[in-house]
Order: sequence, then structure tokens, then C-alpha cells
Amino acid sequence: MLQLGEKIVIVADAFEQNLPIGEYGYLIAYDRNPDNAFDYVIRVPKINRNFFVPSGDVQPEELLIQHEVEMTTREALIDYALATYNEKLFHQIMNGEEEQEEEESAPEVLSQAEFIKQVNLRAWI
Repeated sequence: MLQLGEKIVIVADAFEQNLPIGEYGYLIAYDRNPDNAFDYVIRVPKINRNFFVPSGDVQPEELLIQHEVEMTTREALIDYALATYNEKLFHQIMNGEEEQEEEESAPEVLSQAEFIKQVNLRAWI
């Protein structure tokens, strides 16, 4: 739940109220009416109006800035990986993989007797 006075950004217009999407506003009240679909009352100073909005239509400014920083960092790492021909880094960024130790990625080598034993156990089941 957002705090009163928190700076928010309008990200959607679910009820088609002609909200200024992408504009900043401030949370000025909670709508406590249980029969109402709206959660907050926001003030948009640029157009000098108050709006009733559901919680899905607004996001805190800090959350959007953090998301934008993560996306910019990811794009910069992709550009760096492409510029340096670092295929390993590129695949790691694109697949979202964490670095794995080489020991974990190497398959376990079985002797011939152990391999036959495992095949026979699986065939028995």
C-alpha cells in the first residue's frame, strides 16, 4: 500500500477517465468505501485536478526508476558483450543465468560397470 503524500506516476487508465498517463501525481487520500472500485485519490498538479484511481493505475516513482536503471544496465552489458565478442557474457545476460561453477556443469563420469548397473536398475523398474 502506498503512503500518503508519496510521489506516483500514472501508468494506466483502466476506467478510461482520461488520466494523463506518464504524468506525476501525489497520493492525497485512500478511498475507504468498500462498494467503490477505486483505491486512491491522487492529485495531478500539472493539470490541477484530483482523480479517483484503482491501485493498478499508479506506481511509485522509485519503483519505476529502479526498473529503468535495471533495463539500462542490462542493455549496456549486452552492448559491451557484443562489442567485445564475449559470447559467454551475452548468453548469460540473455538467458538470465547466474554464473555456474565448472564443476557443476561437467557431467559425472561413470565407469562401465556403474553405467551398466544404472541401466539395469532403470530397466528393472
